Order: sequence, then C-alpha cells, then structure tokens
Amino acid sequence: MSVLDASTLLAFLFREPGKETVAGLLAGGLMSTVNLSELLGRFARDGRPTAPLLARLQGAGLILVPFDVDQAARAADLLPITRPLGLSLGDRACLALGLARREAIYTADAAWKKLDLDLPIHVLR
Repeated sequence: MSVLDASTLLAFLFREPGKETVAGLLAGGLMSTVNLSELLGRFARDGRPTAPLLARLQGAGLILVPFDVDQAARAADLLPITRPLGLSLGDRACLALGLARREAIYTADAAWKKLDLDLPIHVLR
C-alpha cells in the first residue's frame, strides 16, 4: 500500500507527468479524507460535480481513511518542520497518515524532497 496526496490524483486525472505511476497505485492506495476534500474541492471550485469523481475513485479501489485524533496530533507535530516548506494542513494530513501506517507516500510537490522523515517519500516529477 501507498499513501497518495491530492496532488497525485490531480496529476492522474489531468493526465500530467506521473499519471502512469498513480494509475498503478490507485487500487489499494490510501488517501486521507482531508486530501479527498482538497481533491473534490478543486473540482467543485470549477463548477464540476464531485459525486461522479468520488464514485470513480472508490470504484478504482482507493481506500479513504478518516482523519482521526491520532492523525490530527501527528499533523500538528509536523508543523515546525513543514512550515518553512510552505506545506498545508492537507500536506501534513497526508504525511500523518503515512507515518501512522508506516507506508510510502506519493506526492507531486517537489518541496517534500526536503523533509527528513523516517519514511519513503516519492515525488512524481
């Protein structure tokens, strides 16, 4: 299993570089519901319906993980090391899920390469 950031799904859906990698990770991939909200919000912002996208992701086997108290605490603890890189709450939620599950994380955000965590972080481009 791998943890997917919203940016990876956007790359996949918009057929950007790295889409093939994401396609291979969807079935059984994990995504925080915080990142899901970011992803769906991107479509809602453009006036596109979100229900078909949600159904498509679930049908592809993406596992949506509720953001719980443990992840909230982990995300908060990450603030000091992620703030200088400009990472958001959604980014920290993704990292917290990866840390909680001890799974590799995939993102399209190159700034994550600068993080020194005891966890594999793969950047799509």
